[in-house]
Amino acid sequence: MNPFDDPGAVYVVLVNDEGQFSLWPEFAEVPDGWRIAHRAAARATCIEFIEGNWTDMRPASLVRAARTTAP
Repeated sequence: MNPFDDPGAVYVVLVNDEGQFSLWPEFAEVPDGWRIAHRAAARATCIEFIEGNWTDMRPASLVRAARTTAP
């Protein structure tokens, strides 16, 4: 089974500097450029956290650029 799809596994939520979130198996090393945004929890809890906090799918750099070019 793919560790990213295991409903019984423990996960963390990662976020990068662009504000993008990722569901990540607790046992796996956190990749460079990412940090833990939500502690280890059940898959459903982590997905709920992502859905409640990642409300704008655009990368943060694009959001900033749009603000500086808006009339």
